[in-house]
Amino acid sequence: MATLLVAGIAAFTDWRTGHIPNWLTLGALAIAPFAHAVVATRQGLHGSDALIIGSFSLVGAAICGVVPILLYRADAIGVGDIKLLLAIGALLRPVYGFEAEMYSFFAAGIFAPARLAYEGRLFAVVRNTMVVAANPFLPKDKKKKIDPQMLTWFRFAPSIFLGTLVTAVIHWRE
Repeated sequence: MATLLVAGIAAFTDWRTGHIPNWLTLGALAIAPFAHAVVATRQGLHGSDALIIGSFSLVGAAICGVVPILLYRADAIGVGDIKLLLAIGALLRPVYGFEAEMYSFFAAGIFAPARLAYEGRLFAVVRNTMVVAANPFLPKDKKKKIDPQMLTWFRFAPSIFLGTLVTAVIHWRE
């Protein structure tokens, strides 16, 4: 439930303002390991076992950060989206965090082209995306420059919320 709350607040603020608050993402990222350790202690685990459970939160954040960081380096995702996915990974830990991230990318993969088609910009963005994807593999003299105004920014936090929600619904009874 805490993860859905974090993702929901992030989706709302990203949709409205284009920014995801640091207090939300970094706060969740900082609190998650301790929260997992406390829950483990309340379930009867003590000492190093509770510490290990809490450390899985950090592993989840690390795993959920790999793909977003690579996308950021390609200028395809914002820093706020990375911090939100790190927080989701920390809150859900490795397996469910990675699953939520995958569903988030699937949701974005459906929603973004639909929005671009509605706006009549789908083919131009696809062409620009292919140029951006090919540039790292081309020699310097063959790389093509794209005007930043020709790129389309997509608010990703609503898709992250949807991916987190799908993960929660699938695993609700576990």
